[in-house]
Amino acid sequence: MKIVISGFYGLGNTGDEAILESIVDNLREHLDHPEITVFSLSPEQTAKEHNVKAVYRGWRHDFKGKVKALKEADLLISGGGGLLQDTYPTRFLFGPLPYYLLIVFLAKLVGTKVMFFSQGIGPVNSTWGKILMKVFANMADFVTVRDQFSKDLLHKLGVRRPETVVTSDIVFAFHLKKDTAAMDSLQLERKDNLVAVSVRPWFEKIKQFEQIAEILDTWIQARDITPVFVPMEGHHDDTASKNVLKHMKHADKCHILGTNFSPNQYLNFIGECQITIGMRLHALIFSTLTGVPHIGLSYDKKVESLLKRSGMWEFSAVLEEINVEQLSKNGLQLLDNREKYSKIVEGNAAEMRAEAVRNVDLLKEHFVGK
Repeated sequence: MKIVISGFYGLGNTGDEAILESIVDNLREHLDHPEITVFSLSPEQTAKEHNVKAVYRGWRHDFKGKVKALKEADLLISGGGGLLQDTYPTRFLFGPLPYYLLIVFLAKLVGTKVMFFSQGIGPVNSTWGKILMKVFANMADFVTVRDQFSKDLLHKLGVRRPETVVTSDIVFAFHLKKDTAAMDSLQLERKDNLVAVSVRPWFEKIKQFEQIAEILDTWIQARDITPVFVPMEGHHDDTASKNVLKHMKHADKCHILGTNFSPNQYLNFIGECQITIGMRLHALIFSTLTGVPHIGLSYDKKVESLLKRSGMWEFSAVLEEINVEQLSKNGLQLLDNREKYSKIVEGNAAEMRAEAVRNVDLLKEHFVGK
């Protein structure tokens, strides 16, 4: 079976690269020698890392290569991740939403079937974005989404033709490989008091950096923890991490991991931490996968949805509604009762892992041998 995968790949985002690795590993596990081509902004790197064929994803180069790959494919996988959204500016043909939907349109033009795979939908607020969704998203042959909110939004936007099934993020089916490179890079004297921290820039919002700094200082003073910042998107998160450190009294107690580790290496590191506090969805997913209790700072419905499913929403907060005193107490509660809350997270993770694998089961059911 020949499969093309279209997503936010080759741009150095740890969450999206974890999605790609999960899709590729699970396709190879459950299908008979699939031939996989990935649309990537760094095709040579993607081809080397995943042992796949890769084509440049942008419109300006190798348009014929994209058409050829789609024409020869049995299936286009659009996903996973939050591809169909207009948080970032959406113009006539530019922006994430038009790009991914036009790839879908191109696939249908050349006679290739399309599956939206483990996607998180929205937000879609612009009039043009809503028109694009209603016209082009209805061209898909089958859809899986990672939460109920995404399915409800699709229906609200008028995307009703393809059958839509709620599963979970495909990263919950990630194949973990033991790798201590991230931990070894820090040369720590203690490894039993680590707290993973994941922060990101979010438009013009900066108050959270000061609030996170205050929370971390409280934990350092109360429990002698060692915060370690995990930059899930390269220099963007590295800069955000340094913005937190600028506000801290005990910045000397903190570390920032390098930006060049693989998703598997970051996942291994987070799995060794006592708790996580963070913004990045996939840092929280990594925590869930490894049974690490976590406090999420939700800047988007996708984060809130994950936290409700992981059992950690009661300890978390919407980004604009952070109560420093309450979250500080919540963190101490998780630290002092880690084993109890770890079991809760592990139980919920097991359910989501089964749902993640179901993405591939449904692909086989609807497209293999059809």
